[in-house]
Amino acid sequence: MRVIAIDGPAGSGKSTIGRALAERLGLTYLDTGAMYRAVAFVALTGDIDVSNDDLVGTAARSMALSLDGGTVTVNGVDATQEIRGPQVSAAVSTVAALPAVREEMRVRQRSWAEAHGGGVIEGRDIGSVVFPDAVLKVYLTASEAERAARRAKQLGDSDTDAVAAAIAKRDAADSSRRDSPLVEPDGAVTVDSTGMGIDEVVDVIVGLLESR
Repeated sequence: MRVIAIDGPAGSGKSTIGRALAERLGLTYLDTGAMYRAVAFVALTGDIDVSNDDLVGTAARSMALSLDGGTVTVNGVDATQEIRGPQVSAAVSTVAALPAVREEMRVRQRSWAEAHGGGVIEGRDIGSVVFPDAVLKVYLTASEAERAARRAKQLGDSDTDAVAAAIAKRDAADSSRRDSPLVEPDGAVTVDSTGMGIDEVVDVIVGLLESR
């Protein structure tokens, strides 16, 4: 499989760069963050305690999920907008830290890659845990101020201080979780996208891939 793994903290541009890179290379793209958001959506709509590993893990294993064409369908419902809403955003870091959920998502991510022959896959443990033998591992980051500004623009929120605080909280949760915490994967190349445009970042990653 030809897997290009992109890891990084919240607001670093993983989804935007992942999609653009996949398009440039003619590969399929997988947004693993949407997968964890889908689990949080299922737990919330099912009135399940999002901190209960057993119950949320069971929901994750039984969840029917499709990410085709940018549309996120969960148990037959188009949840593309809902998984980006404030309730899911507030719950997803808790859900993503649950060992049973992470185990199930790893299985699904590896199955997806096998079915597609690889692809551009981004998340927070892709190069470190899910695909440690990826052909290229990139750790994408940016300054805290830039990450907050990007996320605020994405959310349409003018309170960048509040957004920055939320990002810092998510970073702390991702880096300290017991199962597959956010780290810079062994063998990864760090790409600091501060002040760079999308095409510039993609050019850098394509150059890294070509050098391999």
